[in-house]
Amino acid sequence: MCGTMKAIVKKESAYGAVLTDMPIPEINDHEVMIRVKATSICGTDVHIYNWDDWAKGRIKAPYIFGHEFTGEIVKVGKQVTRAKIGDYVSAETHIVCNQCNMCLTGQQHLCQDTNILGVDMDGCFAEFVKVPEQNVWQNPSDMPVELASIQEPLGNAVHTVLHTPVSGKSVAIFGCGPIGLMAIAVAKSAGAVQVFAIDKNEYRLELAQKMGANHIVDIGKEDPVVKIRQLTRLEGADVICEMSGHPAAINQALEACTNGGKVNILSLPERPVTIDITNQIVFRGLTVQGITGRKMFETWRQVSDLLRTKTIDVQPVVTHTLPFEDFKEGFELMRKGTCGKVVLVMPSYQRGKK
Repeated sequence: MCGTMKAIVKKESAYGAVLTDMPIPEINDHEVMIRVKATSICGTDVHIYNWDDWAKGRIKAPYIFGHEFTGEIVKVGKQVTRAKIGDYVSAETHIVCNQCNMCLTGQQHLCQDTNILGVDMDGCFAEFVKVPEQNVWQNPSDMPVELASIQEPLGNAVHTVLHTPVSGKSVAIFGCGPIGLMAIAVAKSAGAVQVFAIDKNEYRLELAQKMGANHIVDIGKEDPVVKIRQLTRLEGADVICEMSGHPAAINQALEACTNGGKVNILSLPERPVTIDITNQIVFRGLTVQGITGRKMFETWRQVSDLLRTKTIDVQPVVTHTLPFEDFKEGFELMRKGTCGKVVLVMPSYQRGKK
């Protein structure tokens, strides 16, 4: 397959991105080519768009970014045996080495030589994207593209929440971005008896209520540590999911956890964070777990089954569906926090639906 395609490109080492023509990628023998139907904007994409300190230290422009998507396979490499042309798929975006100790012991999500689609290589903000066959995930034929395109971030929420058993426990979600909002639904479906949603964004706190949070805590109006302790017999939440990345929130998350509790951290602070390890963690017996990506492919199966059986409803999180060419509007919504998940629908798919 040759020619050009429309793509959102981080053209320069500066703020913003452009929609331009780029060459359609060539696949290797173990790869597949996917025609993208829909792609969603992630917080990582916003870091890249804003060109913050993290992006400056990681991203090499020019390149195509984006990593959350769904589409149809249109070409397969010579060594591809499982995936077929016409398959409706999404993809795991961590591309691993299959050689390190983590990979060889079934912990591919902790691969020491991971490359990330749309971060370390060209991504899916384009009409076509290529991925290794082993990264392909088959979707049910009746799954809406909006949901199919957000399975990767939903996997982050599932991995973060379910890393610790939450049935019968109180769970506090610090940060109600799209993944935090999805984590609320996951925690409720897994049997959490109380779910606290902590943020300062009124729009997203309203979404948190729709997702089933028992208690909404606006940090601009009340102290989350005090509030959580008041509602947990002065003990604190059993499980904390930190998804904000804000230094103050990370410290509050540690303080809001009960002695002997679990703190699962998915967020990526832009700078080093100062915490009191002695008094906040050691003397209180906390377990702090870093969460990276999704378990390959245990988490994907959990996500697929949760959606297929309608055990969770994450549709309210998808607040905006926009044409691909209106990506700047989508990024502005994300930057302001006046949205949940923003999905960009490709022109070819829009035409096919008419």
